[in-house]
Amino acid sequence: MTTIVLADDEVLLRTALAALLPIEGDITVLAEASDGQTAVAATLQHRPDVLVIDLEMPGVDGLGAVAEIRRTLPEQVILMLTRHARPGVLRKALKLGVQGFVSKSAEPAHITTVIATLHAGRRWIDPDVSARAVTEDNPLTDREADVLRVTGEGYSVTDIAARLHLAPGTVRNYLSNAMRKTQTRTRHEAARYAREHDWL
Repeated sequence: MTTIVLADDEVLLRTALAALLPIEGDITVLAEASDGQTAVAATLQHRPDVLVIDLEMPGVDGLGAVAEIRRTLPEQVILMLTRHARPGVLRKALKLGVQGFVSKSAEPAHITTVIATLHAGRRWIDPDVSARAVTEDNPLTDREADVLRVTGEGYSVTDIAARLHLAPGTVRNYLSNAMRKTQTRTRHEAARYAREHDWL
């Protein structure tokens, strides 16, 4: 028997999975959640074998919820459902320790098999999800991304330099490179562009 918490804001999909997964496999749904914050609360309360969570949800999204859960339950097994793994998302999720990725269009029987695979201590990434992630085209270096991330928080060049322990001139160079790569005119536009493309 594998216990799960099921988090997805699409009511139809969530209720269908909640009904079908126990039929397809030896699964018990302990709780359902329609947003990230509820998913965090349900997971911390029920401690399921596997958390099955949608990537895109209102308020706190799937990645935000996972990050919050990890602070209390670092060993929690997590399967992420995704319609389209945007560039950068897979990498972020793997850094957070997500063990599995399945396309939301997958058959319930397949999702059941993946839940069992993760519960057994293995990993799973659907081929179509990984294929999209591999074709990622993030041109920013790690340092350029760091500088843009702090820029997005509203800091000046001097503040960014102090926070990242860099010289102001070095920060300006990184910002200039990032603006050229994103084809934007200001560092704030560059930060917004990079965030929209999941490069940060």
